[in-house]
Amino acid sequence: MLTIAIDVMGGDLGPAPVIEGAISALKTKEFHPIFVGKVDEITHLVPPQFLDRVSFENADDTLSMNDNATDALKKKETSIYKAVELVREGKADAVVSAGHSGATMSLATLRIGRLKGVLRPAIATIMPTATDKVSFVLDVGANVDCKAEHLVQFAIMGEAYVKDVLKIENPSVGLLSNGEEKSKGNEITKEVYKSLIENKNFVGYVEGNNIFDGSTDVIVCDGFVGNILLKTSEGVAESITKIIKKNIIKSPIAIAGSMLMRKVFKVLKKQVDYAEYGGAPLIGIKRCAIVAHGKSNAKAIKNAIFQAISFSNSDINDDIENKLKKA
Repeated sequence: MLTIAIDVMGGDLGPAPVIEGAISALKTKEFHPIFVGKVDEITHLVPPQFLDRVSFENADDTLSMNDNATDALKKKETSIYKAVELVREGKADAVVSAGHSGATMSLATLRIGRLKGVLRPAIATIMPTATDKVSFVLDVGANVDCKAEHLVQFAIMGEAYVKDVLKIENPSVGLLSNGEEKSKGNEITKEVYKSLIENKNFVGYVEGNNIFDGSTDVIVCDGFVGNILLKTSEGVAESITKIIKKNIIKSPIAIAGSMLMRKVFKVLKKQVDYAEYGGAPLIGIKRCAIVAHGKSNAKAIKNAIFQAISFSNSDINDDIENKLKKA
């Protein structure tokens, strides 16, 4: 049975929603969770009927958001360090954490290790679109400064993930730029473009609006641009929701109209809610690491675990190594 190490102490909302999400996942999926944290503080959060289906790993320390990612390697009693170690030692197949994202990425890369041929692992995220499809964007924060060869590998890894985990055949791959024309971009993106042009699934440059129109399955950028894109998207979605609510309460007609459009608003909320997508996979390491949002609720943790299960049950890592070897 698949075993998942879950960092219970890392999230902004405390251990309760993390354990609630894991128990919710257990109700529909077969896996064995190892809750890593202060055992005397978390055991009572597990419903008695599920105690025989879970395990605990004690960790007396927690890495705060104010700590540097490099501190994670020194603090070996933290919940995230011990969770990653369970994967490194083969006692768990995947790690899920809503804690310090930089620490999770650093520990997973250095302790679990990179796949053969991978220069730099990338963190990816699923972005909602105006269609039934999603856009898979990477890198969104693991690598701020990238060379052309890194972006080429991100394209290969992103294509493998979408095909093997999201089950999309022949996924299209685009390179994020400031225009669709070949003359656009900077020196690095132009070099990447030349390297990817022979890939039959490469569609060329895509612009920011293409992320949300469902036209491209995989969108590649460096971690600096990707992280700004991710945070901006979250801010825009939150602001639109607030603007709609603010204007509805100003008018009785708008209130009546909103009652008729409840289903539409429900769909909109679901599409832009990060909890629906769980977390961001770190691609390019030997096992699975899912980085969940710091403010993850129980639904987000449940879906992050589902991602970990799908990742671990796929052939993505073999696929990546084979594709990199051919490249």
